[in-house]
Amino acid sequence: MNINFIAMGKLKESWFREACAEYLKRLGAYVNVKVIEPAPVDLPQKPSQAQIDQALRQEAVKMREQIKPGSFTVAMCIEGKPISSDQLAQKLETAAGQGFSTVNFIVGSSFGLDPELKKQADMQLSMSPMTFPHSLARVMLMEQVYRAYSIINNGKYHK
Repeated sequence: MNINFIAMGKLKESWFREACAEYLKRLGAYVNVKVIEPAPVDLPQKPSQAQIDQALRQEAVKMREQIKPGSFTVAMCIEGKPISSDQLAQKLETAAGQGFSTVNFIVGSSFGLDPELKKQADMQLSMSPMTFPHSLARVMLMEQVYRAYSIINNGKYHK
């Protein structure tokens, strides 16, 4: 199985990069994993809604370029469905059983994801109704995907 984390922008803080690197290393024992970080669109300090909408459409184009046909795509968004770690493991197993060889987790910029991109995703997933910094959310997502594969493979990580 191939797992792609497609996230707008690079992580700036070293502690977030280190945490992600640790979970990517652990996840590599179970799957082929790749992080793809397209550059977000630059916006003014106080952008208008029209500027935000345009930026999200441009970012969606960059993300779609990274999504191969026939892969399973999960849009990370606040309006997505929150699920348990066990349920995420089950979703990943189901995707593999349905013949998907790649799962993409897409994470937008600070303004989120383009609504059309979310609609095109196979699944919309929310970490929580709470709001988290994008860097922390990426760490949490990688940890949960690692946990899911630990569950799938009867590892000792998930208790």
